[in-house]
Amino acid sequence: MSILRNLVFGILLMNSFACSGQKDYLIKIETEKGEIVAVLFDDTPAHKSNFIDLAEDGRFDSTQFHRVLKSFMVQGGDVFTKEELSPAEWPTLPAEINPTHFHKKGMIAAARQSNGVNPERRSNGSQFYIVIGKVYQEDELKADMEKLQAAFMQYVQLASQEELRMEYSRLYAAQRFDSLTMLVISKREEIEKSLNQNLTKTFSKEQVEAYTTVGGTPHLDQEYTVFGEVISGLEVAEEISKLETGNRDIPIDPVYMKVTVEKMARKKITKEYGYAYPNEK
Repeated sequence: MSILRNLVFGILLMNSFACSGQKDYLIKIETEKGEIVAVLFDDTPAHKSNFIDLAEDGRFDSTQFHRVLKSFMVQGGDVFTKEELSPAEWPTLPAEINPTHFHKKGMIAAARQSNGVNPERRSNGSQFYIVIGKVYQEDELKADMEKLQAAFMQYVQLASQEELRMEYSRLYAAQRFDSLTMLVISKREEIEKSLNQNLTKTFSKEQVEAYTTVGGTPHLDQEYTVFGEVISGLEVAEEISKLETGNRDIPIDPVYMKVTVEKMARKKITKEYGYAYPNEK
């Protein structure tokens, strides 16, 4: 099915859901590690309809979770390599980046090429990833680390900061880099006042709550299209993320998937999986 047809189908799908609110597509990803169940978002219609089409046509089947990173994510669904399509011919989808969808643990997002070759942030036409991430302390979450690190190095050169400079050097020599990072973060407000700089990232209340409780990967927000959420079997994705890997983060023991789609009443999805639809909360 062409991307144009996907878009038209997606718009009709979204309108249908808005009018009826009765049924949705339940996504099931079966692996030897267990089953992952997910729903896809109505307000990312191109991605939702494209994923459903690929699943219903069986094109995801026998693809792998081909890139896994502990405390980060698991990526799979490389349909076009399986089908021996040249990378130059891989279809893409227009970005559907929505600020209400962010990289909380369990979210499903579309992989894509980097900004250097893909400034429009178009998504790969099949590959997706499931967010694992980590839990953040609020101070750690809100620190703009790139700016803060530069400002910290400027700050410790002040004559009044000799003690801080010595502490930094001690931790660096001992290669206690986690402690070093927390030291830098702990000085954020102090440095902001001293140097009159803004070194703080802005997050919504919902983001702060999510990232400091269940966790995620906040640095990916507004860069990739988040188009779905795991509602059961997240522990399966987490187990896959911990697998031993070789070159290019590919699991040494392959994990293949079979993806199926089932149309189910939204009320039944909520009852069986505890998922609350945004307009029904």
